[in-house]
Amino acid sequence: MSSLHQPTRRYDYVTDGQEIYRRSFGMIREEADLTGLPTDLHGAAVRIIHAAGDVGITTEVAAHPRVAAAAHTALLGGAPILTDSTMLASGVTRRRLPADNEVICTLRDERVPGLAAAWDTTRAAAAVSLWGEHLEGSVVAIGNAPTALFHLLEMLHEGSPRPAAIIGMPVGFVGSAESKVALAELDLPDGPVPWLVVHGRRGGSAMAAAALNALANPDELA
Repeated sequence: MSSLHQPTRRYDYVTDGQEIYRRSFGMIREEADLTGLPTDLHGAAVRIIHAAGDVGITTEVAAHPRVAAAAHTALLGGAPILTDSTMLASGVTRRRLPADNEVICTLRDERVPGLAAAWDTTRAAAAVSLWGEHLEGSVVAIGNAPTALFHLLEMLHEGSPRPAAIIGMPVGFVGSAESKVALAELDLPDGPVPWLVVHGRRGGSAMAAAALNALANPDELA
């Protein structure tokens, strides 16, 4: 017999997971103003709101006009997903990916500490340099480290393979807002890489994963 027991319920709260889900997204739909965003990003915006717990965050969401189509098309074609953190990688809903896409995070690669020390940078930035063979046509999601996003942009400026789309939502007080502006203003000889950001200091792995999951399943919250 298990020693676990259910404690006496002392608070009035919803315990049914499906009901919590239904109410949460119903409230978001009622309260959020999505009119400033293209229709094909409404699902991503709703997911970002849910992850942030803030309907007002839509004022900070900005995107390249082709990012939703570019990301979904790439994923349908089997493109890998590259992430800057294991938390973000864990947040990707694998069973809903359209082509059993590989999710890659190189942060724990044994080469990372040495590269970070040699280049005088963060491990997150050094890990991005190991994306090389997977980068072409991939979908990149950065939700933790501004240095990872800056490093990726520097690689692109130097002619590295281009991802199909970049979700740039690093969180923090140092470099976060600036890295997102740099992504939005990225000007390459063969044109911009479609991007999605939450401007300012806010962001995080949960928001980036939520946006990615929505772009992988654009009809889920249509």
